[in-house]
Amino acid sequence: MNTASQYNATVMARIDIQPRLTIFQVKPDDPDFTFTAGQYTTLGLLDEESGKLVKRAYSITSGSVTREYVEFYINLVSDGALTPRLFSTTSGARIFMGARAKGVFTIGEVAKDQNLLMVATGTGIAPYISMLRSHVIDNPDQRVTVLHGASYSWDLGFRNELEELDSRNDGFSYVPVISRPKESYHWKGMEGRLPAWLENPDLAKECGFEIDPENTHVFLCGNPGMIKNATEILTNKGFKAGKRKEPGNLHMEKFW
Repeated sequence: MNTASQYNATVMARIDIQPRLTIFQVKPDDPDFTFTAGQYTTLGLLDEESGKLVKRAYSITSGSVTREYVEFYINLVSDGALTPRLFSTTSGARIFMGARAKGVFTIGEVAKDQNLLMVATGTGIAPYISMLRSHVIDNPDQRVTVLHGASYSWDLGFRNELEELDSRNDGFSYVPVISRPKESYHWKGMEGRLPAWLENPDLAKECGFEIDPENTHVFLCGNPGMIKNATEILTNKGFKAGKRKEPGNLHMEKFW
């Protein structure tokens, strides 16, 4: 079978944040595709040399009630097997998209009276955007903070959307942090590495709540190094990762 015949979705639009960061809006042929905010699915393209379909998993950023398309926030990996070809696609291109969404990195089991701290590096913010669009903004009594780290200010995807949410919702805080402020002109925000901020008492002021395992769930997504360091810090504070029969208050999703 011609692998291209397995293509079952269409690139409806792409929004370039900067040359290496792009939002893809993909419409699956199946109108009944559903997902839970925080889940992921696969995208794929034909490798013309091998004749095989190259697939990779990407978290979904669109809200779970959106039906027009499924949105993804993707970073270009220059030597990658898929993203260079994906970044060469334009509106109308046919691609492969997984028939089902997968993953347990969701907030469905978190009680509404618990605070949420969502920590991400780079494109690790993707599942949180879906969570915010799907559920969080409809629960104004729940305190939520997105702590997003990037190298430069222009790498802070969805910044405008998150700043607007922050300005309109008393229970939501957006805390961007960049690690190379000298190269980001006019930056006046927080600086440094994300794990260090988890030990800084000033973070509670930014969040509007104490980072306390008694009333807070922490989600970590992105760079495995960040997740490792953050997990050590949070474990020392009393946070625990969940097990199959014992839900925890520390949730992790590594992006590679």
